[in-house]
Amino acid sequence: MLELAAQLLGRTRSRTPFAVATVTSVAGSAPRQPGSSLVVNADGTVLGNVSGGCVDAAVHEACQRMLAGDHRPRALRFGYSDADALGVGLTCGGTIELLLRHHDPATEPWLETALADAASGHAVAVATIVRGPDTRLGRTIVARPGRPVAGTLGDELLDQVAGAQTTGALHAGRTGTIELGVADSCCREPMTLLVETSAPPPRMLLFGAIDHAAALARLGSFLGYRVTVCDARATFATPERFPDAEVVVEWPHRYLGSQAEAGLLDRRTVVCVLTHDPKFDLPLLTSALRMPVAYVGAMGSRRTHEERLNRLREAGLTSDELDRLHSPIGLDLGARTPQETALSIAAEIVAHRHGGSGAPLSTGVPIHHGVPSSGALAHSI
Repeated sequence: MLELAAQLLGRTRSRTPFAVATVTSVAGSAPRQPGSSLVVNADGTVLGNVSGGCVDAAVHEACQRMLAGDHRPRALRFGYSDADALGVGLTCGGTIELLLRHHDPATEPWLETALADAASGHAVAVATIVRGPDTRLGRTIVARPGRPVAGTLGDELLDQVAGAQTTGALHAGRTGTIELGVADSCCREPMTLLVETSAPPPRMLLFGAIDHAAALARLGSFLGYRVTVCDARATFATPERFPDAEVVVEWPHRYLGSQAEAGLLDRRTVVCVLTHDPKFDLPLLTSALRMPVAYVGAMGSRRTHEERLNRLREAGLTSDELDRLHSPIGLDLGARTPQETALSIAAEIVAHRHGGSGAPLSTGVPIHHGVPSSGALAHSI
């Protein structure tokens, strides 16, 4: 639901009830992941989707029935039907489970504040019981950095345990499920929490005010990154040339260091070095490859790459640090123009982020590469 926060905020402020169907787990080749939601208003209008289209109509009908009658949370499951491939089911062959909830903003004070945080880019996590006793199904808590957990799941100990796990998921910026076990004495029956997180957008730092950076800034912004273009040359680093990015005039390694010192870089940060100039590249890469960022790539020919590696070794970088460098940057798409090159770089960033191989899907590689079948978070109790 948090993915639709900006659109839902007006409904909550006008105290307009709505029904939400949220994906709680997936298996096989399901098109949407846990946390994806479809919202239905009393007049039947829709926001979002949960399946890419193949079961959305059936979910829409279920939400309308909920709005018209029984408001209690309930679970739905959809999968491929061999007996009737054209019936209600996932024709892609996967299975999804959903939780349907009725929301009345007038009786849920946490809802508006959580959506407002998500819509404004502030970190927030909403954890909901999606499997467990009927009396607890749909109960919700909300976590924010540095603040007490709001709401209750109906038990003090359960709130403490679930609150700690939800806060951990928020810090990691991950959406998924957490299993709450009887053995941990926090509940009498096993329960599953769906934790939906919304965090500030990841950063993409582009060094080198060139045409390739302008094209990559446009793609990075489209992919949801907060993009910054940095170059020491004020003549080239202008807002007019880079309308899709924040523009900074500074020596690249100094700017990167200042961002690290201010705590503005994290394990989602992408660093792309596009300058082709050793006096900029070497001090920048020496710093970047020692930082806990997600991706460091550098543009240049294979000869430039080998010369760069030799100089970085001379600067004291280890083999493990050099192995983090993606250079020459990008995937082999046969790119010629700055726009095509930017696409190849963005494709490599996405593949690296999600563990993709970069191979054509027609070769038989998994379509939904590296996604846990349940959408579970790495930690559980």
